[in-house]
Amino acid sequence: MNLRSAGEIALLRAASQVVKAALDAVAAEVAPGVTTGRLNAVAEGVLLAAGAEPLFVGQRAANAALPFASATCVSVNEEVIHGVPGDRALREGDIVSVDCGARLAGWCGDSARTWPVGAVDPESARLMDVGRGALDLAISMAQPGRRWSEVARRMQLVVEDAGFGVVRDFCGHGVGRELHEPPSVPNYADSLSRRAAAQDFTLSPGLVIAVEPMVTAGTCRVMQATPGRWPVVTKDGCRAVHFEHTIAITRDGAVVLSG
Repeated sequence: MNLRSAGEIALLRAASQVVKAALDAVAAEVAPGVTTGRLNAVAEGVLLAAGAEPLFVGQRAANAALPFASATCVSVNEEVIHGVPGDRALREGDIVSVDCGARLAGWCGDSARTWPVGAVDPESARLMDVGRGALDLAISMAQPGRRWSEVARRMQLVVEDAGFGVVRDFCGHGVGRELHEPPSVPNYADSLSRRAAAQDFTLSPGLVIAVEPMVTAGTCRVMQATPGRWPVVTKDGCRAVHFEHTIAITRDGAVVLSG
């Protein structure tokens, strides 16, 4: 687990701000009729114009036969993460999540947001509010000296008290010169996963992590939409949201680098 200097955190912030700019540009494009490929192209254009390297291209996963081929993951409705952008046109009432990672001057940034496409049903709106709220809660609690399990437990309670599920198969991570570094940063702290307890750590000044709750309207269980292929979807077909920020722990608390 690496602890970063103030100068290194400034470089991580610069990379994260490019990712923020890419997602801001995507937000302006989300509308019925727009394709997921268009959203990806807009984000990729921002990254390349800033001289940043899109980091999702070529990423591999144990349950996917081929590497990921796009600059962003664009996931619609029941797609939790790793949605492949293409010709799919967004429809009124959909929800769409875009995850973006980039390297700038040797340092990485990572962030994700979920948006409504036009007017959405009240349950989808509530799902987005709860997912965003879980991330905001984690950031407010991320104080130096606190064990991450305390934060994760509160995130889980907020989500489950709302009647929603917390994905266990994927979690956040450290961010530095590589997109995925130690520690693993789970969004849960219950006995359903011994991994959550084994991965607990203390929040220390200089630690930079990506916190990314993935919240489902139904079961927390997920699967590959097609064996050996992207994306990951909810097992019951219910909708999911994904919110993520790269944050730095300082002596005064958490600083959002991608906000």
